[in-house]
Amino acid sequence: MNILFTCSARKWGGNEAWVLNAIKALSGKHNVYLAYRESVVGERFAVPTYRLPFKNEADLYTLAKLVSIIRKRNVDIIVPTKRKDYVLAGLACKQTKAKNILILGIVRDLKKTLINNLVYNKLANGIMVNAYMIKDVLLKSPYMIPEKIAVIPNSLAIKKKAVTPVPKKKPFMITSLGELSERKGFDFLLRGFARFVHELNTNDVELIIIGAGGQLENLKQLSRNLNIEHLVTFTGFQKDPYPMLLSSDVFALTSKNEGLPYAILEAALLDNAIIATKAGGIEELLIERKHCLYVKYGDEISLSHKLLELYNDGDMRKKLAANAQLTVEKHFSPEIMEQKMVSFFQKIQQGNN
Repeated sequence: MNILFTCSARKWGGNEAWVLNAIKALSGKHNVYLAYRESVVGERFAVPTYRLPFKNEADLYTLAKLVSIIRKRNVDIIVPTKRKDYVLAGLACKQTKAKNILILGIVRDLKKTLINNLVYNKLANGIMVNAYMIKDVLLKSPYMIPEKIAVIPNSLAIKKKAVTPVPKKKPFMITSLGELSERKGFDFLLRGFARFVHELNTNDVELIIIGAGGQLENLKQLSRNLNIEHLVTFTGFQKDPYPMLLSSDVFALTSKNEGLPYAILEAALLDNAIIATKAGGIEELLIERKHCLYVKYGDEISLSHKLLELYNDGDMRKKLAANAQLTVEKHFSPEIMEQKMVSFFQKIQQGNN
């Protein structure tokens, strides 16, 4: 098959990691291309790429270029990954024989509006999601058709032996990874960590927050207000966070809302015991006290207690880390992703969407 992905993101994140791994999974058997906006995204891909403006949903230049690429490369499927991409890809497909199958990686309750009906139904031949919860929420919308939505597992493979862990500053290291936005709940993590430090009454712990975003200064100020700034490091964006993840003892994901985040998969493959909020589709993958410990968003006392439990119980940390790693390796291989994606592509091609 000939498959074109589009990605208008300005920076690298979990959505872009999904695109990279999807392309890796498909490129061995199929012709895959990428249309992107910023070099920080495009430079990571080894397939033929096209840099386009992606200014907005009405960007006629980008639309014309997409139509040209589709015709030149005989594209069968176009996979847009951002809202403006959804519209442009859908319009391009209306002018060609390609099918528009968008990816949605977060729980999104689509209100009954003409715009949502246009973007997610009229212009979309199919929708791929990475968690059943996302599909269930989408199907609450009156214009959604079950046959047009497929749950496709993420793909991830890490060569752990090629990763060199960073030196630890403290005996017990906690990491977290993501865009520094309000949705990611880093303020909740800092408050829970502060309670944990106070109860433990030690400075032999550290929290490493990996990522960039608009909440950085607010989070730094919060760490000062909580008197834990000497134990917290904000690394900024890291092109390769794996050395830090491999060094850490515990990975904490404290988001309000997610799909099935790549950070969880990466942390599991890099030997972390995981603490997570029940956000998005995480519960579909990880079982409480078998693969991870769960905490309710906003419950700072519970978060501090879970951190303390893992600090005191090395055997528990090893058990959770080992079990999580096994389940990620089992369910998230490139082969499984390729097989399920192509099967869905073919189904959409053969339908009347």
